[in-house]
Amino acid sequence: MIELENITRSFGSLQVLKGISLKVNKGEIISITGPSGAGKTTLLQIMGSLDKPDSGRVLYDGRDITAMGEKELSSFRGSHIGFVFQFHQLLPEFTAKENIMIPMLIAGKNMHDASSRACELLEMLGLKERAEHKPSELSGGEKQRIAVARALANKPDVILADEPSGSLDTKNKDDLHNLFFKLRDLLGQTFVIVTHDESLASMTDRTIHLLDGVISR
Repeated sequence: MIELENITRSFGSLQVLKGISLKVNKGEIISITGPSGAGKTTLLQIMGSLDKPDSGRVLYDGRDITAMGEKELSSFRGSHIGFVFQFHQLLPEFTAKENIMIPMLIAGKNMHDASSRACELLEMLGLKERAEHKPSELSGGEKQRIAVARALANKPDVILADEPSGSLDTKNKDDLHNLFFKLRDLLGQTFVIVTHDESLASMTDRTIHLLDGVISR
């Protein structure tokens, strides 16, 4: 489904990625691990079209997103890629439901359809009763589940998650990890997850270990 071909990326004189090639299949849950500075987040950002490689290609079902212009790329990103970050990045002035609706409204869906989809996701994730609560009224685990629901809003091909459980306690961390696999079972959802969490990495279908800008194993 997703194919990275010989991806390189440098920042000044520092080469962070040195020719990464990787395939991600539909319905897979893949973890990317490695020490700080190994290029994990850079690779995820390039896969998610938030950054461009210096050379190489990123293909989604054969479509080369690295060749797209900014307008086309922005539209593609909103429809095909969902993001979950370490710190949920919910907008504090909006309710949980409204936060989930925002990416759908940006993509041009009408208010009724966006509201219905948000309610469906809240129920699926066990947060129906928290729909009208603002982020300040939610626990850390609830905020991160809302962030997952927001990432799912437009039915993306893949969810890219950067240290999604890094700020959570043990129980909420376990709950979030289990949620990823539940969503794969229910929706066939594909996940690529950057993580330092060995327990999560051990659960995934494949672990890609980056070291000094290359895949080490």
